[in-house]
Amino acid sequence: MHRFVCCPTGDHNPLNDLQGAHMIGSDGVPMRGEVRLVDSEIQCETRSQEPVGLSLLWPVQGFGTVQLETTRLPPRDKPYNLHIELARHRLMRLTLKREEWGLFDYPGFEEIVAQINQARELFIQAQEHSEDLEAAARLADESLSLSMHASERTCQFHAAVFLSRRQQSGGFSHNFMGVSVLNETPLPSLTRHAHKAFDFVRIPTVWRAIQPTEQAQNFASIDAWVKACTTAKIPLRGGPLLNFGVRFVPDWMYIWENDFETIFELAREHIRRIVQRYAGQVSTWIVASGLHADNAFALNFEQIMELTRMAASITKHLAPNSQTILELTQPWGEYYARNQRTVPPLLYADMLTQSGVNFDALGLQFLFGIGSDGYHLRDLFQISVLIDRLANLNKPLHITAVGVPSESSAGVGGNGACDGGQWHTPWSDETQAEWIGALGRIALSKPYVESVCMHALVDGRCDAIPSAGLLREDLTPKPAYRRLAELRRSLQPRAAR
Repeated sequence: MHRFVCCPTGDHNPLNDLQGAHMIGSDGVPMRGEVRLVDSEIQCETRSQEPVGLSLLWPVQGFGTVQLETTRLPPRDKPYNLHIELARHRLMRLTLKREEWGLFDYPGFEEIVAQINQARELFIQAQEHSEDLEAAARLADESLSLSMHASERTCQFHAAVFLSRRQQSGGFSHNFMGVSVLNETPLPSLTRHAHKAFDFVRIPTVWRAIQPTEQAQNFASIDAWVKACTTAKIPLRGGPLLNFGVRFVPDWMYIWENDFETIFELAREHIRRIVQRYAGQVSTWIVASGLHADNAFALNFEQIMELTRMAASITKHLAPNSQTILELTQPWGEYYARNQRTVPPLLYADMLTQSGVNFDALGLQFLFGIGSDGYHLRDLFQISVLIDRLANLNKPLHITAVGVPSESSAGVGGNGACDGGQWHTPWSDETQAEWIGALGRIALSKPYVESVCMHALVDGRCDAIPSAGLLREDLTPKPAYRRLAELRRSLQPRAAR
């Protein structure tokens, strides 16, 4: 058993709620097991005797509330100090990443180095006071706060250097900034907003909406958007063609939930129907999305891979000139700790590349800000590290959905945190704009990231994050819309501006 003690400091008491708490094993893969609160102690029980870490939504002084994790620790009788272990992990990751990025002799980095050194000194002091729980917690919290700010500044510094290099080498001559229109009606003003700030539009092809009954198909919304974007000469991205989440699967499909062969044939016919209809207008297809995570039919690993292979193959066959993307959702894999019928995202991505599935690129979703597993906020440093890790698979990457709220939800457990976390300050129009702009710069600074797509053009039409849109419901732009338009304009070649 792994035990962690926690001492409430300031106005925060993380023990009021173990939001997002789960265990993590080697390679960052979530582990199944029980995480429970007993008095003032977090107890983690798993069948494995290997070192494991604890991940949970944690308030950081002056930074916000973020999903963080400890180092991997062996089981022992004496409880670990959770504050110290969270601070240890962030300092360790920051040190390793700074080495990997080679950030030592760059002018202007000196202030960040001083912040890292100060965080390290406070961490050493926390260890020296380990027998005094309150003193150790206070010092570790101060160390964690400094290292969180330093790690964010580090990845932003790295992004600024490489974004400039990529721009100078002509890396933004293609369509690199997009937005999803979800279920909005293609009004002229919406098309105009999309065209002014973005290079392409993603149109959803949700099976549940297209085929509400087995005998009838409804393409009216998709047809309208295809016509509007084609008229405005906006490139189109379509998909997902296949997603087995409960919000995507038609109700009538559940009669076949124990008949994989029928599910396979129905899925193939659905994909064939859509790709044939729009092959001449859509230049990029999200072939499959979240098959590793959202699994309404409790499919096994072999069935998931078979469906993925089929979806990619038939799309390539029917639209040979289109780009095909396989999309990873909830990319830290929290769902795997709860559901044994799922596949860890990085294992799924690795198997796709090793097993010869015919696809062009991987997609990544970054959707945060609601109180549900997989949607708890990750900071910019964690996002940058994950993108780099996926680059090792030697496939181009697309950030296929980016979304955070522009309004704060109610607090959880009395600690003042938003349900899904918060970044620096409670979510607002300005905080959303700052976060999205920063993530866009970080992602686009990486030469293997080909595009970034926003999750929702308009508020109120998104089931996952209601206020994640770039336009309000009355279609007035938010600061995030203007921030992205400015970023796109600043990166375009001069002739294209």
